[in-house]
Amino acid sequence: AVRLTHVPTGKNLHTHHFPSPLSHNQEVSAFGEDGEGDDLDLWMVRCSGQHWEREATVRFQHVGTSVFLSVTGEQYGSPIRGQLEVHGMPSANTHNRWKAMEGIFIKPSVEASAGHDEL
Repeated sequence: AVRLTHVPTGKNLHTHHFPSPLSHNQEVSAFGEDGEGDDLDLWMVRCSGQHWEREATVRFQHVGTSVFLSVTGEQYGSPIRGQLEVHGMPSANTHNRWKAMEGIFIKPSVEASAGHDEL
């Protein structure tokens, strides 16, 4: 599971069993302080293969409620005009496919050998 954190605010992508205001799907909000939160901040990355491939789409499925992170086009009039509502949908569909447009690849470190030396 991963915790998705909004870097400027330190808040986590969070959902719970409340309806979202525009689409009436499951509400998704920002929660926590400095990356700290609770179990409702955990998401599983669902990809078509064993690994998340560059250029491929993925889905984020909430660990606690099983909804998929989605956007369908509903827009708020305020506080930021044109801001899209992000919400959780109960089934996988075209509204919950995400693609990384930028990022940093961190190569895994080489694992240490299984044994140890004694002097």
